[in-house]
Amino acid sequence: MKDYHINVFYSAEDKGYIADIPDLKYCSAWGKTPVAAVKQVMIAKNAWITSAKADGKRVPKPRYRPAIYQAAS
Repeated sequence: MKDYHINVFYSAEDKGYIADIPDLKYCSAWGKTPVAAVKQVMIAKNAWITSAKADGKRVPKPRYRPAIYQAAS
């Protein structure tokens, strides 16, 4: 099963890691470690999808692929 791509990067300003899901607008989370950030963004993803469905909004299919993967196909 294909799932959403998650970006993880260090933020010196936030003194921690940010994880975001490009396919889900504004879906991001923070953690002290990359693993913590991913755990938090998975919680945010579930909340995002639940909220969108409750509001009758479309939930986009996973589509985002980083450029490095696009070049390999």
